[in-house]
Amino acid sequence: MVFSVPRYRQERRLSAGLFVLVAGLGGQAHAQTAILKTNPLEQPPADEEWIKVPSTERPIIQDYPHAGVVGQPRRITAKQNRAPNGHQGPWGDFNYGNGEAAGFGPVGRYGAAAWAEDWSYLRDKSKRTDFFDPLKFIALNNSQTIWLTLSGESRLRNWYEEAPFLGRSGKAQSGRFGVRNLLGADLHLGEHVRLFGQLINADAGGWRGYGYSSTYRKRLDLQQGFIELKGKVAGAQTGFMFGRQQFLDAPSYMLYNRETPNVPLSWNGGRFYALWPRIRVNAYDFVQTKTDSYLMFHNTEDYGTRLYGGNTTMIVPAFTVAGEKVHSFLDLFYIRYRYSSGLSAVPTASRVLKGTSSRGNLGFRWYGTSASVEYSVGALYQGGAFQYAGTQRKSSVRAWAVNAIVGYRHTPSPLHPFLGVQADVYSGGSDGQNGTIHTYMAPFNPQTNYLDTTTYISPSNLISLSPVVSITPWKGFASLRLKAPFMWRQNANGAIWSSSGPYTFARSYRGGYVGVVPQASLTLQLDHHLTWQIYGARFMASKSLRAAGAQSGSYAQSNVTFRF
Repeated sequence: MVFSVPRYRQERRLSAGLFVLVAGLGGQAHAQTAILKTNPLEQPPADEEWIKVPSTERPIIQDYPHAGVVGQPRRITAKQNRAPNGHQGPWGDFNYGNGEAAGFGPVGRYGAAAWAEDWSYLRDKSKRTDFFDPLKFIALNNSQTIWLTLSGESRLRNWYEEAPFLGRSGKAQSGRFGVRNLLGADLHLGEHVRLFGQLINADAGGWRGYGYSSTYRKRLDLQQGFIELKGKVAGAQTGFMFGRQQFLDAPSYMLYNRETPNVPLSWNGGRFYALWPRIRVNAYDFVQTKTDSYLMFHNTEDYGTRLYGGNTTMIVPAFTVAGEKVHSFLDLFYIRYRYSSGLSAVPTASRVLKGTSSRGNLGFRWYGTSASVEYSVGALYQGGAFQYAGTQRKSSVRAWAVNAIVGYRHTPSPLHPFLGVQADVYSGGSDGQNGTIHTYMAPFNPQTNYLDTTTYISPSNLISLSPVVSITPWKGFASLRLKAPFMWRQNANGAIWSSSGPYTFARSYRGGYVGVVPQASLTLQLDHHLTWQIYGARFMASKSLRAAGAQSGSYAQSNVTFRF
């Protein structure tokens, strides 16, 4: 049956979760009814927009947060484009879609950053419908103005690699396992102060395994710990966060959360934000958390690795395309970083020169959705300097990148298909120790599955063009996405880069074509708390690249994640 539903005035129901048994918990998923929570920034517009949808239910697949406007496998009604009641903060229209425009990462039922979730609506016990709801709002005084939220995540990951990193590093036919546990506590001391802390521990093993660094094996340590002061200033909801924290307020194809290893990225410093109804601003200054110790509670600050800058996000006035209203956002940002990892290098004919890089990124991203069309378009200019290790000699940096994805989603179809195309261009240079460096770098772990599931190819000196197809069956709990990026060197005289540095091959490599990487990802939302993600890919290196010593190979990965 097809219903006509008015945007912003329908009640929203969550799909009933499957009954599952979680070891030691005996929990059971429940159907949840949630009415949109109102606040000063979240008032609906006066006009209504009518569309045809098969039902008013919000798909359970949205319980798991996905980065990027196209990444979330959603159904389209205006209220389905907002998270379930209260799970995002009071950010008004910036909560549209997965709420990423608010600057705290994507939020479904849970957030990629646990502290981005807002469970204050559970002050009303009649709204508690889940086994874990009593842990999400624990009142500590009679007026319920002081309260605690507990959060947790356990992730079991295993993956297989036939020829890791094109056969140039790692061990062939390897299988690896990784497990991590995160446990957080979010203490709210009234409206203006809160404290958030999160612990982590992790381990790894497998057969023919390799690369078990401290980002895979971690004894109990502090992953995050900060204080937030917030209030209303000049008509804006403002806040200042100081301490160790995740940072997700950047395009996920540029900087994200370090997904493949067990230990996510975290940063130490301060962040200021202010949100008005139609515009928000953000400024920050961080140094990275140093995770190279295997001892308990020994994470420190890496003052040699720095991230700082600012950005603004504006809500673009709604416009119409083919009779459909488009909701979109415009990001303007300046993000600067200093680093000396394996990606801070200059390849030459005989060796790779190491050093320290300082790069600033000035750019924009325009992204939005209508009932049928979804898109994200961004570009940036990267300038700075590279200082060679052990000398005072420097080379200037002049690089750039363009990222775009656009597609059509047929909402009324039972399969809810999305058909699109993704194009990415990252500048490269004719490498050497003289002259300006033109190779773009993204040193802080962009979203793994945005470009290449295998991570064998880094977004540097690269042109990538891929069809994108996804389906999310109606009333299902699954989302399937297919991609096949074809890759070329942007500069045929420059190096090919992995996620940890430039490749060196046994023989010289000529030509621009790198290869194609057919890949698939399947997400199964088993219930509100349990998610299973499966990835598969085949890196098919070009003939000339194989002649130089590279190898083609298959890649598979499985992730079971439990969250509360």
